[in-house]
Amino acid sequence: MGEQITDTRMRRPVITARAAATFEPVGRSVATARAFVRDTLQGWGCADIVDDAVVLTSELVTNAVVHAGTAADVLCLRNDDGVRISVADRYPEREIPLQNAGQVVVHPDREGGRGLLLCGALASRWGVEYTAAQKHVWFQLDLPERPAGTRSAGPALPVDALPVTDARVRVAVIQIDRGGCISFWNEDAQDLFAYDPEQVIGKPLTDFAAWPHTPGTGTGIVEALQLSRWEGSYGIRGSDGRVVPVYASHLRVRDADGEASTVCLLVRDHERAILQSPQRTPAPDAATQAARSEGRSDPFEVFIGSPAPDDLDGLLQRTVERARDMLDGDAAYLLLATDDETELEVRASTGLPSARQRFARVPVEAGSGRYGSARMPAVHEDLTAVPGAVPLLSGTGMRSVVTVPLKVEGRLTGSLGVAAEGAGRYTNEEALRLQFAADRIALAVERARLTELEKLRRGSLSFLVEASDLLAGTLDRDQTLALMAQMTVPTLATWCAVYTVADQTSEPELSYVLHEDEDRIDGLKTLLMKVDAPEPVPTPGARVWTAPGDAAHDAALRTSMRSLGLGNSARPSTGPGATLATASAVGGETVVLPLVARNRVIGMLTLGKPTEEHFRQEILELAEDLSRRAALALDNSRLYSERTAISQSLQRSLLPPELPVIPGVEVEVIYRAAGEGNEVGGDFYDLFPIRDGAYGFAIGDVCGTGPEAAAVTGLARHALRLLAREGFGGPAVLERLNAAILDEGARSRFLTLLYGELWPQEDGRALLKVVCAGHPLPLRLRQDGTVEPAAEPQPLLGVMDDLELYEQTVTLDPGDVLLCVTDGVTERREGTRMLGDDGLTDVLTTCTGLTAGAVAARVLRAVERFAAEPASDDMAILAMRVPEVPAG
Repeated sequence: MGEQITDTRMRRPVITARAAATFEPVGRSVATARAFVRDTLQGWGCADIVDDAVVLTSELVTNAVVHAGTAADVLCLRNDDGVRISVADRYPEREIPLQNAGQVVVHPDREGGRGLLLCGALASRWGVEYTAAQKHVWFQLDLPERPAGTRSAGPALPVDALPVTDARVRVAVIQIDRGGCISFWNEDAQDLFAYDPEQVIGKPLTDFAAWPHTPGTGTGIVEALQLSRWEGSYGIRGSDGRVVPVYASHLRVRDADGEASTVCLLVRDHERAILQSPQRTPAPDAATQAARSEGRSDPFEVFIGSPAPDDLDGLLQRTVERARDMLDGDAAYLLLATDDETELEVRASTGLPSARQRFARVPVEAGSGRYGSARMPAVHEDLTAVPGAVPLLSGTGMRSVVTVPLKVEGRLTGSLGVAAEGAGRYTNEEALRLQFAADRIALAVERARLTELEKLRRGSLSFLVEASDLLAGTLDRDQTLALMAQMTVPTLATWCAVYTVADQTSEPELSYVLHEDEDRIDGLKTLLMKVDAPEPVPTPGARVWTAPGDAAHDAALRTSMRSLGLGNSARPSTGPGATLATASAVGGETVVLPLVARNRVIGMLTLGKPTEEHFRQEILELAEDLSRRAALALDNSRLYSERTAISQSLQRSLLPPELPVIPGVEVEVIYRAAGEGNEVGGDFYDLFPIRDGAYGFAIGDVCGTGPEAAAVTGLARHALRLLAREGFGGPAVLERLNAAILDEGARSRFLTLLYGELWPQEDGRALLKVVCAGHPLPLRLRQDGTVEPAAEPQPLLGVMDDLELYEQTVTLDPGDVLLCVTDGVTERREGTRMLGDDGLTDVLTTCTGLTAGAVAARVLRAVERFAAEPASDDMAILAMRVPEVPAG
């Protein structure tokens, strides 16, 4: 009986999109690869997995280009299951650090193998494949399922159960083109936000939207506009600068020409019922139907509905709405506890100004008596009798409130409250009902909160990796300040200001200001200049700074009074609109984080939110991590700038002063020091008057480059001038310089030197006496184009004690050129080729009839074009020419 053969091969996924790129084996390729993957996945609409993909790609490309030292080939494939990314290097024999029972587990902080550990932790699937020429490490990230839109109908309801709206319901219709710009703006949008169509059409929606987006959590506005359908809350900044909370429904459409755009329907947030789609409830399975028939329905399902929202914000918002309806309240709110349970943070509310209260923090222990703790159920019969017992409700008109804790395994995770405008509305019975509901949802809320924190952690990791790369890539102070601000706005804050402190005795200086709306930067900067800078306190962490908000509100109040004729008649420096907009821009929470590097406060990073908005704790912790990295980068740029300035100042002191004008002789000098930041190296030159009618000139080369060679350069140049002016001839000058160099002992370096004295003659010629001590020979170019050495070689300096040097006399006729160079010119290399003396002679032969400046420039150009790589040696060129005597 034959065996039945079953085909167990897996169905191959269908590839729907592909993108590939190759990155060179240099450090900057890691950041470039991250940007490639991020742009590719966002273009495919895969924003949910971008952060994980970027982190994994960063690790694998680092392994290839840094550790393996080869180019990296990155391949992105989108299929019907998700996205697969492969990183291939060209070093297949390199071992993969696997972890099995016989090996020690690799520590996560070690470089080797960390990328594979992350693959195992973040990817849905991953693996390693070998070919004859490459090693491929791949990982698969599955896309979360997005339920498609649905049609639904609600039951008939009595009139008093219908949602409450204004008498005239306004639905703003806005159309966004494929570039993210507004292409249509209807009359209701004009009424809601006070912008005429011509003020907004053609401008990006991001200029007006206040999008509640946090790195690593949720969807950004750009991604939301690319989705086929999106629904949720955000804000639109009106013409007065204030944010109007709205509820929106986005639909992606295309016209007959195939042009894609997004239609946005917006209503006021409290009228969300007009647009909000009912949550879809799938048909229950048999087990669920049986449980319901037996009366065993899930209490959580009864309270919150089924299924629960996938995101934390949606779950919390539905919770407060159901709690308000359950107790027939006028408002409800839900707060989540911080990790140390010392503070509660507002995360959802209904019936309250949510935009004003979101992420506001209140202490857990507040008030007095039995109302003083959020850890126990509490009933407030009349808040006017206990002022401040519930800080969140101050000034809202609510008088009675019931609050209950959310606990998981005995640990406080949050607080749920329902409030009413009338006094005495709630008793212990309502508190028990609300507590029963809170107990049912506490675990689901905590799970959703932990999921959000994990997403935030991954997004924060990706954010900090890119921030570190950017900050490490510059040593320029101004660029570092700009990067600090650009990384925080708008990702972490609406606006940012960076203060710097030069030293412990200096006052903080406002160095950089940035706002997400460029039109607000000048007003914000003017406001901050009028406010005393925050105190440079080294205490870590963010502290609240109220001065900008207070000053902005005072300025807005004065402007309003003047516009009404109630104040000083002097005209304000800016219009009321600008002042109000500035006040709105800084009217929210403002925090200051110290920039501490090497145990010293070098500045402050100030972050702000618009009117009555607050920072969430996770964002402040991320900002604190960023401030530590930014402080070190800023201090490194400061140290680099200071040391570069000192080095350049010392080096400039070694350069000769302005060259003298020699009658009857053209002189041109070109000098190039090797190495970044060097102005002087081992090569040097000088030209100086000795006495009336006599000039000394020198060109030399100290062994080596950099500061050590520059020290010998200074000794040689100053000794030459001193000895020549004391009346010593060329050989005597060089012999005494040789002795001075040898006296330096271990610090001495040998030196090649061409030294000469020049006397212009009355007949138009020039007389020279030269000594060439181990230096490349000077070349003489005659008018007929012939080139010949103008001296003979002699021993170099700094090697032997006793030197017997002699000088040679050279006469330059009108039109003749004397070219003196260092070996950085003659030893210019391209592979195994070298320019050499012959190459220099060939170049000089073509310079007949040129001025001294043109000769030097042509030689330099020939040297630079000889090789593609930058010069690795110092270079000096000295050209002297006797002009031709004019005819007639």
